[in-house]
Amino acid sequence: MLNITRRTLMKGLAATGLASAFGGKAAFAADEPLGITLVVPSPIGDVGWGHALAAGLEPIKAAYGDKVKVTILENIAEGPDADRIMTKTVADGNKFLIAGSFGYQNGALQIARRDPSVTVLHASGFQVAPNFSPFAAQYSQGTYLLGMAAAALSKTGKLGSVSAFAIPELITSINAFALGAQAVRPDIEVSVVWVNSWFDPAKEQEAAKALMAQNCDVIFSNAQDTPSVISACEEAGVYAFNLNSSMKKYAPKTYLGCVATDWSPFFKASVDAHLAGTFKGANAFLGVGDKVVEVVDWNPDIPADTMAKIKETEAKIAAGSFSPFTGPITKADGSEGVASGVTMTDPEVIAMNWHVKGVTTPLPQ
Repeated sequence: MLNITRRTLMKGLAATGLASAFGGKAAFAADEPLGITLVVPSPIGDVGWGHALAAGLEPIKAAYGDKVKVTILENIAEGPDADRIMTKTVADGNKFLIAGSFGYQNGALQIARRDPSVTVLHASGFQVAPNFSPFAAQYSQGTYLLGMAAAALSKTGKLGSVSAFAIPELITSINAFALGAQAVRPDIEVSVVWVNSWFDPAKEQEAAKALMAQNCDVIFSNAQDTPSVISACEEAGVYAFNLNSSMKKYAPKTYLGCVATDWSPFFKASVDAHLAGTFKGANAFLGVGDKVVEVVDWNPDIPADTMAKIKETEAKIAAGSFSPFTGPITKADGSEGVASGVTMTDPEVIAMNWHVKGVTTPLPQ
């Protein structure tokens, strides 16, 4: 695996000149390895979103060996730099691009439209093209279960979430967390601090402490690529959980669990289809039943009767017989969100831009 930072790549861009770098497609012989590039906005590290994406490529390397060449570009900020860098890597002959952040969508989509021979997977978003697939985890399935656990352990009835950006994927995660908690304790409340960053350890830790000052005694680290929230909670004796990859080593006592993601089944199937010439862009919204989402590292403090209910609910989610977003669900403003007996469709969940009753922090305007 080759890891390249933004600084290294931008030096290359400066040396070659953008015009020549983007002026044409590189020609490769048929026996050349498939170039796969993963672009992420934060360091890969040993935990978090980028780490989970990189881990998802390992089975592909194991399966294909020298028939694939994997490059990882880390610390690539969303915006014009990312667009230039992604264009450069495709111009260099890499035909499989994984754009690993919500803010890469427009640039990555333009790349797919310009070159039909390239396959692009884009994290989150909503755009689809014949060679462009957005992909997202149904984190809500896991955060609902951890909400049940949080309610059983909370003494104050106040839960918190340190959240990266107010995008639908993270809004739904908070909503399901609240709904799962309310299934155990109807009066539970959830406060949110939006840090507007995927990677800002100091701000994340400050946000966690602010929530604890509001008597939140279980905190959800919602899409942080650092263990700052988890570590701060361990130090304060407050339960905490996160998304994507386990951070238990940073909180051996108060770690509630992890909504872990394994992207390898989706990545492998997509590479297989690209090589076979059968790839078709589609919106991939993957969860427990797809073996992409799994809650791991359950804290032994969770009461046995609650854990039994959690496992029962988890089995129903995996079988497709239960959804966290089945009504009646009331919005935070008191209006009807989902009617009784109605289940939100995947497109409705993917586009969710409102909070459920019990989430007390208004969404940013």
